[in-house]
Amino acid sequence: MTIRPLDLLDLPIIARYRNDVLTLDSARALTRGHPLGAMGLLAYINPSRHLYAAIDNDRESALLGGVIHTYGDTFAKLLYLAPSYNLSDPQLPALIEHLSMQAGAWKAFHVIAEVDETSDVFPALRMAGFSVYAWQRLWDVSLLEKTGTDHGEGWRRVQSVDMPAVQSLHYQIVPPLLHPVEPAPGRVVGFVHRGIKCYANITAGMYGIVLTPLIHPEEHDVSAKISTLLQSLPDRRGRRVYLNVRSYQTWLEPVLADLGAQASNRQAVMVKHLTRLIKDGKTARVVPTNVGVQPSRISRMDLDE
Repeated sequence: MTIRPLDLLDLPIIARYRNDVLTLDSARALTRGHPLGAMGLLAYINPSRHLYAAIDNDRESALLGGVIHTYGDTFAKLLYLAPSYNLSDPQLPALIEHLSMQAGAWKAFHVIAEVDETSDVFPALRMAGFSVYAWQRLWDVSLLEKTGTDHGEGWRRVQSVDMPAVQSLHYQIVPPLLHPVEPAPGRVVGFVHRGIKCYANITAGMYGIVLTPLIHPEEHDVSAKISTLLQSLPDRRGRRVYLNVRSYQTWLEPVLADLGAQASNRQAVMVKHLTRLIKDGKTARVVPTNVGVQPSRISRMDLDE
């Protein structure tokens, strides 16, 4: 088996598989479209991202896969696998492992994959070292009625001065075991509500907008806050809007259902650890090899004194 980087000579295979792709980065798929479409291929020239694709075509049916990483992030994401009808191929775990090695070369600590809980790719991901650490559901909130009364005035763009409060909110909501995989927000991106008990990260592209909320369970009038958040989005240009709700905030799902939002299938968020986190590490004192240490001696006279 030979796995190599994708190149221009593989364009016929890309064209053949463009409708048979399993996407593993939901936000990117909803905002930027098909990973093997024209916009997806243009992303390879974006200097702000690491983007790598590989192919195994030693057999009649080739296997394709992609991984993506943003500069400064501690994690990378599996982008896609193809063809989607051949997810039981025994060579697929090796391709996934190859993509994960590339993420390690980018100094990523983890690789994340988002997959429907009924997908046939679970065995291959598990064989490649992935395990489930959370669940998520994407809610289409594009057609929600404007039920709020403040018309978005409670929400504003995040500023650098807000980041300590946003990070504190993150640590209050996200379980401690997930902190290594889901680090606190470090970029000044998204929206906060006055009082900073509500925060929404934003990912936007040509085809859609994905909001990932952090809302404190003690907040009141959450449905109104969600509705007015949509009114705060500038220049939507008819793009669809989605809310990504992770398993540690499932209490938001009944709120969204009452508002009339449409839920997608539940997805497993899987992670492969490329490094091991060591907490509270301490340096050990080592005696230089060229220094001799005499053992201490206590005489009977010392003891008597």
